[in-house]
Amino acid sequence: MSEQTKTNNGFLENWGTNIRDSGRSPTKCACGFVAAWIAFFLILLVMPAPDGLTLPGKATLAVMVWACIMWITEAIPVGISGMLIPMLLVMSGAVEKFPKAASGFTAPVVFLCLAAFIFAAVMQAAGLDRRIALALLNKAKAKTVNGVIWAMFGANMVLSLIIPAANARAATLLPVVNGITNMFGDTPEERAGKKAIVIQTLVYGSMISGMCIMTAHLPNLVLVGLFDTELALSLSYFDWFKLQWPYLGMFVITQWWMQRYFKTKGVGIHGGYEAVQKQHADQPKTSQAEWMILAVFGLIAALWVTEPWHGIKSWASALIGLSILFIPGLFGFKWKELQDRTIWGTFLLLAGALSMSAAMGSTGLAKWLSDIIHPLATGHPWWMILLILMAGTHVIRLGMLSNVAAITMLAPILLALAPKLGLHPVAFTMLVSDTDTFAYLLPTQITAAVIAYSSGTFSMADYAKVGWVSVLIAIAYGVLVMAPWYAFMGIPVWNPAAPWPF
Repeated sequence: MSEQTKTNNGFLENWGTNIRDSGRSPTKCACGFVAAWIAFFLILLVMPAPDGLTLPGKATLAVMVWACIMWITEAIPVGISGMLIPMLLVMSGAVEKFPKAASGFTAPVVFLCLAAFIFAAVMQAAGLDRRIALALLNKAKAKTVNGVIWAMFGANMVLSLIIPAANARAATLLPVVNGITNMFGDTPEERAGKKAIVIQTLVYGSMISGMCIMTAHLPNLVLVGLFDTELALSLSYFDWFKLQWPYLGMFVITQWWMQRYFKTKGVGIHGGYEAVQKQHADQPKTSQAEWMILAVFGLIAALWVTEPWHGIKSWASALIGLSILFIPGLFGFKWKELQDRTIWGTFLLLAGALSMSAAMGSTGLAKWLSDIIHPLATGHPWWMILLILMAGTHVIRLGMLSNVAAITMLAPILLALAPKLGLHPVAFTMLVSDTDTFAYLLPTQITAAVIAYSSGTFSMADYAKVGWVSVLIAIAYGVLVMAPWYAFMGIPVWNPAAPWPF
């Protein structure tokens, strides 16, 4: 074997090892990376401009396809893809000026997201997130599988006010859940109970609790930013809660289904509550710094809830809270401790995603794509249109891990499609986009589910068997509960001319 061959083999071995060490598949990454760039240049340089699509629109299509392939295959980190989107928009000719191409990085909702991420890092550095979860579980004194699930949902709800991403909440609760499930025996009933607790708590609970809190689920911020940019409609923290809180009722239905499928009714947890008690008792006493953090968060929450009265925007309230937290001498944290806990990659993904959404609207790409989808849905009543597009969304989501990426692609198209179908743009976009959150067919569709799967308590088959019914529950809930609720709140999906009620 020649030296050149040995060198090549060594390079390829190192290349594959590096990718595997990062938790990814070398084949999937290589194919995705190459396919993304080939698709980008073919659309940009070879494909003729389709009828009705401008050259900037075609260039935006090239960027969108590139981003989608990168996101699906995880060929490069999502944060890097978010940073590259503005550059590609400018160099492809989709957008003329870089400040406009990078508009997502200066959107108010991005500053709200970043402030929430840093605040969550402060909570985690202080250990408050886990302290709160254990306190709630200890208070609930849950001694059955179903009791633990309801107590953990309470923990999810409280943490959704503090931690601005479902995957971060799932990661926070994972060691608590593992501490409980490790106390189980190995009977069939107890194994089923562990599966129900992990799936319902770390996946369904994390996602459903995030629906009604604007900052608790990043696709919420994508939608808020899109409505602000394209429709000049500003949704406050409280407005969002009023529209979305009925989603909490869906947890009751998924819990009924989980209990029925895994047959957990009346199954007790031998030692489970004692495990929570021990973890709770082992914690040190709440410090003065922790009480100060809670006080500042209480101020931020109060400002968010009372926004209609004082007029201070949600992003400004969050930044005011941060300015108080970082008064010199209040806390002993080093910035590196917070920096390491801040989800920078997701922040950059959100900013890049908002930039691409804006470009899809301004270049006419969203309108052109909506023209393609329009024939599939036209001629049907509003509820059938919702069913068609919700089902289609779940098919698309089979290959995508990121909720943010999926909503970035779908929401601008839905917003442009709504007037063609004679539907309310906000209600229609939210109803179809929201169903994307409940992509429960495979663990690889949601980061929180990947975290839950790492516990080793359930198989892919377990997840899929319970998940397909949960997806149907989510679709039915959107059509039968949320659409009438939106109508009650003043934005009926079937009336495009309904005035904005907020």
